[in-house]
This record gives sequence, structure tokens and C-alpha cells, in this order.
Amino acid sequence: MRRTFPTPFSPGFWRSPLRGPWLTSVLGVVLLGGITVLFLTGLVSYAAYNPDLDPVNDKTPDKGILGFYLFSWPTDPHWLYRLNQGIHVTLGIALIPVLLAKLWSVVPRLFTLPPARSLAHAAERISLLLLVGGALFEFVTGVLNVQLDYIFPGSFYALHFYGAWVFFAAFVAHAALKTPKALRNLRQLREEKDDLVAPEPAEPTVSRRGALWFVGGGSLLLFATTVGQNFDGFLRRTALLAPHGGGEPGSGPNGFQINKTAAKVGITPAETGAEAWRLVVTGRTGTVRLSRADLLQLPLYSASLPIACVEGWSTSDQWWRGVRLRDLAALVGYDDPPDVFVESLQRAGAFRRAALRANQVADERSLLALTVNGEDLSPDHGYPARVIVPAAPGVLNTKWVARMTFGDL
Repeated sequence: MRRTFPTPFSPGFWRSPLRGPWLTSVLGVVLLGGITVLFLTGLVSYAAYNPDLDPVNDKTPDKGILGFYLFSWPTDPHWLYRLNQGIHVTLGIALIPVLLAKLWSVVPRLFTLPPARSLAHAAERISLLLLVGGALFEFVTGVLNVQLDYIFPGSFYALHFYGAWVFFAAFVAHAALKTPKALRNLRQLREEKDDLVAPEPAEPTVSRRGALWFVGGGSLLLFATTVGQNFDGFLRRTALLAPHGGGEPGSGPNGFQINKTAAKVGITPAETGAEAWRLVVTGRTGTVRLSRADLLQLPLYSASLPIACVEGWSTSDQWWRGVRLRDLAALVGYDDPPDVFVESLQRAGAFRRAALRANQVADERSLLALTVNGEDLSPDHGYPARVIVPAAPGVLNTKWVARMTFGDL
């Protein structure tokens, strides 16, 4: 007699005694809160780029109504972006074991036959596919971005933005259908029988509570090896999952994290030297060309500000000193600071050009920095001059500044 083996489409294939409505409900409730926070902090992070200010900043064309919430990004508190992006990235990585456990707990439903028993069932299956596919897409692209591995086609910002809306729409629909049942499952002393419970379960090797401890331990481990990237000193060394694709910052006053080195983007000493480099400032009354020595003769101001990047890492406050952006605007005819378009010596790559809003230019802490922590900027930190703005994402704090054009954008 020929022996037949079960396939993923047969109930006997899924035999784990752990699967059931209680385990699925616990994981679902955790994700309900966690993914909501991820979505909201993701939207806030997108708004921080001022994508409606200038087409240069906007990496998501044709977003239409999806950009309804965009607003002028504030400069206070100065640690706003650092906090928001730290939560977004650290929480996202910590939720990976929970997401994988949740997908494992409901995987039999992806193989049920027939694929659709009714229109309502077909709609539920489609939303489930969008939910699972969207979740995997968002988490995978997010992790790749954190590790500076841009192997996906197109802009990360556009892909992650549109993917987030598709995923969250499916997530909201799924949560509306399943949350009442999940809460009932958590309150009941005895577990209901449903399609997740194996008809012929195998012998258990761990309890469901033990499985939850295992998942929680995985999340705690990922949290512990990620959260340190938001701090300096010893804690940063514990951030094993922090980005490692950038340059080594070294020690001393310039010894804090960087993503792009001068050598990596083709910036040479010949073009940043005293004889070659000039800052070109353009505005209402014309154009001014300033050497670094000229800038050092202008009134200089100091500001204590962090650097915070979309990958989730940030530094503590560094002591920057340079010329206020509002004073540079005054040099070309603006008493009330307008927007500014900043261009770098960097010739390729995203955000080599960036726009800042008038409120950012007007802030007295917004500088064209020439020194940091009492020492000239290093080449990797943007020598001869870089922008530093409170609460702005790191990529808007342009390094190796070559030209600044003031005016309404």
C-alpha cells in the first residue's frame, strides 16, 4: 500500500500543540499596540524631512492625500527627532520575534482550502495576504535601511512610505475584525476550539507560556543589542545591531558616529583647502562668496545639539560653533529669514542637496558650523563647513556645504 504524506493544505500537517486562539490573541494584542506606535512614529519621521517644502526633499512623488498630515517641522525640543526615530527603530527591531511568532501561529490559515468560501471570506483572505506581505515588506526594508544595505530598487523613503500605508490599512481592517474576539479569548479560562487548534496534536515540548517567554526573551535580546546606539560611551558598544556600514569616527572632539566619510563620497583635500573652497551665498541682493577665513571673521555662536539619523542612531549633544544661518540670510538681503536651499560638494547620492524651512533658518541655534567640541570639523564631519539645525534629521544637516540659496521655496 502506498503511504501518503500530508501537505500544508491538509489539517494533519500542522500538529503543534501550541497553536490556538489564546497564543494568537496574546501576540496579536502586543502587535496591536506596537505596530500602532511604529506607524505613528514613522509618519512623524517622514514629516521631519519637510517633504512638502521643495521637490529636492520629497522622495515620495504623487503621494496626494497621503500627505494630509504634513506640517512645518519644529526646532523645539531639539531632541525631538532623536527621540522619535530612536523609538521607531528600536521598537521595530524588538517586535521582530513577536511578528514572526504571530505569523507562525496563524500560518495554517494561509493554506486553507477552498481559498474562498464566500465573498466575505475572499475579502478576508485578500486582507490577510496584504497584512502578511505588508508586514514582511516593512520590517525587511526597515532592517536593511538600518544596516545601510540599500539593495532594494528605488528610494527607501518612497517604498517604505507607501508600503506603510498599504500595511496599516490592512492592519486596521484586521484589527477591527479580530480584536473583540482576541480580548474574549484572553478573558476565558478555557480555550475555544477553532481552526488553529491541531486535530491530532503532537506531544508538547514546551508550554504556551514557555513559548511566550522565549519570544519575549528574543525581543529583549534584540532591544538590548539595539538601544545602545542612542547613547554614547559604553552603551554604544552594546549596540551590535547598530549600523556598521559607515566610517570609523576615531577619538577626540570629532569622535562621534558618522555614516558617510569624505573619501566614500569623493571629497578630496584639494577642493576643501583654503585656496579652493568658497561658500557661495545667494539671495535677494545678489551673491556673496566667502572663504573659511571670511566666515571666521563673522560673529560666531555656539549650540549644543545632537546628530540623529533615520537609521535610529544618535549622538549626545555636541558643542558646535559657527555662523548663524539667519546671519547668512541677512548678508544677502533678508531681515526675516526665508527658506534655504543647501548644496554640498558631494556630487552623488541622496540628500546631497536639501531644503530647510524659514523657522529652521530663523532659530538662533541653527548654524553653519565650522568647529565641534572646540576643534575644527574633521573631513568626515563636513570640513570646511556643515549645517547643524535643532531637531532636524541627520541628512538635512548637510556636510561639505558649497552653496546656500535663500528665498521662498
